[in-house]
Amino acid sequence: MLTKAFIPYKAYFSSPFCRWQGSMANENSIVLSANTAKRWLAEKGWDAAMFDYLYFGITISQIHQFYAAPWASALMGAGHIPGMTISQACTTGTTCIFQAAMAVETGLAQTPFVMTTDRTSNGPHTIWPNPNGPGGEVISENWLMDNFNSDPNVGMKMIETAENVAKEEGFTKGQCDELSLIRSQQYEQALANDREFQKRYMFPAEIRISRKKTIMVETDEGIMPSTAEGLAKLKPLIPGGVQSFGAQTHPADGNASLVVTTKEKATELSADAKVSIQVLSYGYTREKPGYMAAAPVPAAKMALANAGLGVKDIAVIKTHNPFIVNDLNLAKKLDIPAESINNYGSSMIFGHPQGSTAARLIIEGIEETVMKGGGYFMWTGCAAGDCGASLILKVDA
Repeated sequence: MLTKAFIPYKAYFSSPFCRWQGSMANENSIVLSANTAKRWLAEKGWDAAMFDYLYFGITISQIHQFYAAPWASALMGAGHIPGMTISQACTTGTTCIFQAAMAVETGLAQTPFVMTTDRTSNGPHTIWPNPNGPGGEVISENWLMDNFNSDPNVGMKMIETAENVAKEEGFTKGQCDELSLIRSQQYEQALANDREFQKRYMFPAEIRISRKKTIMVETDEGIMPSTAEGLAKLKPLIPGGVQSFGAQTHPADGNASLVVTTKEKATELSADAKVSIQVLSYGYTREKPGYMAAAPVPAAKMALANAGLGVKDIAVIKTHNPFIVNDLNLAKKLDIPAESINNYGSSMIFGHPQGSTAARLIIEGIEETVMKGGGYFMWTGCAAGDCGASLILKVDA
């Protein structure tokens, strides 16, 4: 259990998420995330000189990736600090927050900044020399699609790992469709009253479309509402499976950032000094090969054990759910109602920029917990390679 690391209330933001090949498709995600953070700091009236380290989360390489963390810190106005680049697939944001919290816990840093980002659009195509190949042909890789379509450890598509869990647990397509519709409706809650919930944390991204013109992206792009009838008509993506296109996430672009610091500094920076957000515990796991969708459960159990809590102590739960089977399995194994988690949205609906997905979900979970008057908040999710991670925060409001 951690005792010294805190997140100041409202010292965080997420940009909108854009379905891939949308408004953010041509932006270098390192530059976009740093520039967005710089604009956000200016709006807050905060000096980037207060930060002493950067934890930078990204999973899809961009031009000048070699310099990712120190370049991003310089672009955001904190060129005096070094940084670390972290890539852990879908749990990247969570691990960045935990590493920042550990730095505060151990006294290594006082006020680290966490910046997470990704652009799945126009992803890199990498080639390596292969002198011994036929005619010296190169070895090539499409960063996004090649890895979605095959985990080199098990030779399976990611959706096949979810179908393995569905088959083992006996989930049906009807169950997948029913919960997928609920997830769509939960996201619509965040849009009520002119996006009242999203406006609690969302910060627009400025996109340059010409040398003289920019546009502001203020809302999520590419969300596809679901209906019971529409979901029922969709066929499973894998023959004999239970999950359709409507029961999985989509690639997206976006970024999210937040401040981690000491209790005293958090009180100083908080938008409401009565609200305290403590980083409490972290959990991790690796499931048996080919069962990625099951990984959120043991990760959550580890985080709960490390915090000395039971699942009944948790007021708000958010998950990274690239496949709806993730949530069906979590609800079954933790004995909680599946409809009670992921209020106001989840990555299955608003998309998955990978590096920043967990960070946005955690920010949303903080806001929901504050709205409930405080309590414990838990995030959990899976990651490529049958891995998982979980984070628990204590929110006093």
